[in-house]
Amino acid sequence: MEGGGQVGPTSIRGHGQLSRLRSSSLEIREKGSEILREQLDAAKKELKLKDKECERLSQVRNQLEQELEELTASLFEEAHKMVRDANVKQAASEKQLKEAQGKIDVLQAEVTALKTLVLTSTPSSPNRQLHPQLQSSGTRGSYKSHIRNKSASGAFPLSPAKKEVSNQPVSKEDREMDSILFAEFLMWKERPSLDRSSAFLSRIYREDIGPCLSFTRSELSHLVQSAVENNSLTIEPVAMSAVPMVKASAIECGGPKKCALSGLSRLCKHRIKLGDKESYYYISPSSRARITAVCNFFTYIRYIQQGLVRHDAEQMFWEIMRLRREMNVAKLGFYLTDQG
Repeated sequence: MEGGGQVGPTSIRGHGQLSRLRSSSLEIREKGSEILREQLDAAKKELKLKDKECERLSQVRNQLEQELEELTASLFEEAHKMVRDANVKQAASEKQLKEAQGKIDVLQAEVTALKTLVLTSTPSSPNRQLHPQLQSSGTRGSYKSHIRNKSASGAFPLSPAKKEVSNQPVSKEDREMDSILFAEFLMWKERPSLDRSSAFLSRIYREDIGPCLSFTRSELSHLVQSAVENNSLTIEPVAMSAVPMVKASAIECGGPKKCALSGLSRLCKHRIKLGDKESYYYISPSSRARITAVCNFFTYIRYIQQGLVRHDAEQMFWEIMRLRREMNVAKLGFYLTDQG
């Protein structure tokens, strides 16, 4: 470049290269931005698909949990119904057995009386009690005739008595709801818990649970009640053929022929274990019935607390009243024995 401020060819060529570089840089930048936008859009679409899949899986999980809960509740109701039906059938069978045994006893008494009268009566010397209408000159034919008449007319005094018993009306149990008890139950049912401070459970502890689990050995009784409340008590049958091992705590734990709770000499077919303790305590059939009655009550109210009982409030109330009655009956010494 010479004087006068003129631009030479080399300078013009440099400016042109610089412009081309800037232009290509802008094109590269725009293409890069476009590629990034496309990748971003693809990532957004993929994220939406994953969100939809997560939502679908969450709905499937909720549906499965609901079905499992309904199935559990249905199984519990069915099992509870089966146990209740079995108890009703067992009670009916025992009642029929007692009635049949009574009829057998009546018939055996009649047969014994008939044998006594027949053995003391002969054709030549008939028994006057067996033949009150028979004259002293009676024959063998008249003797047989009077036997038939006496049997047909109900000569034995036991038959009319049996007929009167069978004609008595059969009583049917009825029930009437106590409004105070039902109100206490409804208040507890709003927020069910095992806290005994509620009026509902406080009454049951005072009137049913406490007396039912009150044994001669009070210290062990408290331990048993705590284990029942914590659902950590185990009852298992005892193999009567097994020879018990003699331990230092044999007196405390009772034995196959001494109940650890009552201290009475009874044949103990079951034993209990409290939580993680290693000791076993032998219990009599009556003590087992009392513990079992309380356990059945706690099992039912736990199911109510967990929402597994689908009955209405009145049905729940009457089931609890039935379980309370079982505790009172067991406390009074009544229990069912295993047949066979």
